[in-house]
Amino acid sequence: MTPAPLASTDRYTIISVDGHAGADVQSYKPYLAARWHDEFDAWADAYVNPYSDLLASTAYRNWDSDRRLQETESQGLVAEVLFPNTIPPFFTQSNLTALEPTDADYEHRWAGVQAHNRWLADFCAAAPGRRAGCAQVFLNNLDDTLAELRWAKENIDVFGGVLIPNVPPNSALLPLWDPHYEPLWELCDELDVVVNIHSGSGLPDFGNAEAARAIMLIELAWYAHRAVWHLTFGGVLERHPHLRVVLTEQGASWIPRGLETLDWFHRRMTLGGAAEAVFFGAVAKSMSLTPSEYFQRNFWVGASFLRPSESPLRYEIGVDRMMWGADYPHSEGTYPYTTEALRAAFANVPAPETKMMLETTAANLYGFDLDALRKVGDEIGPSVGVVEVPLDPADYPADSTCNAFDPEQVIKSW
Repeated sequence: MTPAPLASTDRYTIISVDGHAGADVQSYKPYLAARWHDEFDAWADAYVNPYSDLLASTAYRNWDSDRRLQETESQGLVAEVLFPNTIPPFFTQSNLTALEPTDADYEHRWAGVQAHNRWLADFCAAAPGRRAGCAQVFLNNLDDTLAELRWAKENIDVFGGVLIPNVPPNSALLPLWDPHYEPLWELCDELDVVVNIHSGSGLPDFGNAEAARAIMLIELAWYAHRAVWHLTFGGVLERHPHLRVVLTEQGASWIPRGLETLDWFHRRMTLGGAAEAVFFGAVAKSMSLTPSEYFQRNFWVGASFLRPSESPLRYEIGVDRMMWGADYPHSEGTYPYTTEALRAAFANVPAPETKMMLETTAANLYGFDLDALRKVGDEIGPSVGVVEVPLDPADYPADSTCNAFDPEQVIKSW
């Protein structure tokens, strides 16, 4: 069905599918079981936060509900999907990029993750219907994982789904394609839970050398991308055709060529007589779809602050597969120039397609009540006419570090 045309005065009800939030260190204590309190006090007293943004005067954006609403509404954002950002109890670094737990620290780290999820439930409840919280889990103990998923489904107002950690190479954990995780995929099917893969997880231990830090930045998104071929060639999507997987803050430009590459491998693995088929093709022969077909059925893209070089790729990726994110409150996010970022990305995009990427796809996927949200969107959202005004690169905000305003846009290969 052809989408209804929009008037220039109509306003978008923007759902950002990439927001970050978390409590400050001390505020996590009430969410820990009492048996952890003494250890928490000792850990918190000794912990030195290495993150400048969490020490800055603007750190409140992660946890101050009222001030966050004021700032996001000033940008025309009506709702957010929330991923973690701060330091949960007993972690050494932020929970998006933290290394997987060891046997020795699992119990403490798991208590920290549960504290974050319970804080998140209260944070979402403070803005009913406007925050979809993504529950974080580990994969070390599948019984814990499944129980936490059931708890989150019951207790988070708008449940944004589960944040699955990627498994790094040479890990003590089994890779995502292993049948060991079948109960997890079955439960996601049963509860109709969105599976989120956010950039930052699945990293090996690069260490702290200057070169290592640079290499981590370059490879960070690639490690997140691995979930696409792991779930596809691992048969997870064949066994669970209704599984919904979202790739967030990983860029979008790598997807068309990446899918072509995966289709090439699949074709070679199923080509009679080819070495790839003889030695590597057993799994591919059991796949009923090509990798690109699985992608169109099972994957969505949380394309944070969609770059101007990426929006023209929407037909190759799928207009109905792409969603927009502000990445608030990160410095690389669109704040305080969200309208300018929207103009840069969507000025030349038909309004019905922009509407799909800014609101309807995210609402349908994450379970927002779009009719209720539109009451706010009609008050604060940017108008179609404003977003349709092109933004000349010469007018990009000079003080913004957001990638949406990078004058040297590139099409990334990963």
